[in-house]
Amino acid sequence: MYKHHRYPYIIIQQAVYFKFRFSLSYRDIEELMVIRGVKVDHSKIQRWVFKFSKGIEKNMNIRKKLVIDSWRLDETYIKVAGKDRYLYRAVDKQGNTIDFLLTKRRMKGSSQKFLNKAIGNNGKPRIINIYKSGANTAGIRTWNKRNLTSKKIKIRRVKYLNNVVE
Repeated sequence: MYKHHRYPYIIIQQAVYFKFRFSLSYRDIEELMVIRGVKVDHSKIQRWVFKFSKGIEKNMNIRKKLVIDSWRLDETYIKVAGKDRYLYRAVDKQGNTIDFLLTKRRMKGSSQKFLNKAIGNNGKPRIINIYKSGANTAGIRTWNKRNLTSKKIKIRRVKYLNNVVE
């Protein structure tokens, strides 16, 4: 994966880690790398992020702690670069983040995409607690219809869930 690159894999991983962990600009990461004695251009770091982020995400999902089978699903609007975006997020009973997805719209399809991603990375939950989201309810019901061989995911509505999900 890292063959035929000028820099050792540990340098590449460090730069990509800085981008995802601290959400720094590429020029800020370039500065941090210079402080550590590595001269690398910000455009090279951007290429590394695009090339190696999928592999690093896959590796992180393998190492990730197991989550409890009772999930809390929440959605909210946030501003990203001055535009409203819709953030889907799921946490387990202990507050550990299961997964998240940022989309342009709040739709059944977006909820379904998020649910497929979360279940693919963490396994199927026994129960999902939601507030009053019609999109999430429709997404869970669609998932249940498509996966007839496994047990259905139960939906439980919790009135004050938005005060619980952190």
